[in-house]
Amino acid sequence: MPRNYKIRDPNYASRIYRSFEAQGIMAHLGAKITSLGVGMCEISLPFNVFLSQQHGFFHGGVTGVIADSAGGYAAATLYHAEDEILTVEYKLNLIAPADGDWLIAKGHVVRSGKSLTVTTADIFVKKNDQEKQIAIMQQTLMRISGHNLNTGC
Repeated sequence: MPRNYKIRDPNYASRIYRSFEAQGIMAHLGAKITSLGVGMCEISLPFNVFLSQQHGFFHGGVTGVIADSAGGYAAATLYHAEDEILTVEYKLNLIAPADGDWLIAKGHVVRSGKSLTVTTADIFVKKNDQEKQIAIMQQTLMRISGHNLNTGC
């Protein structure tokens, strides 16, 4: 459902791509942002045996990692350039085995507040050009205004 969110940083995309590239875990997993817009972010990654669990499906932890980032970056599209973001909590429901060639997390903002933002993500696998939903995430994020998390200032 499209919402009329206020864009506080017209250069949000370049800021988010820089932040994403700085996440070692995303590079390690082989994840990429495949779609980014106001209040939404999609992250995808190809299957790799090192990302699997004992049955050969994507591991639930990997599902949680990209869902967390997809929701977080969806929220960050609505923040000021100097704002930082931290996940406060998320709940992940795994609803089907993650048997696919690609894992895709589609994060969307539910509500963006002054200090807390709530997002959701629908997570899918893609196999033989067919998408199947395998998980749902709900997340709360904390906005940190004017605070540099790297220096503690």
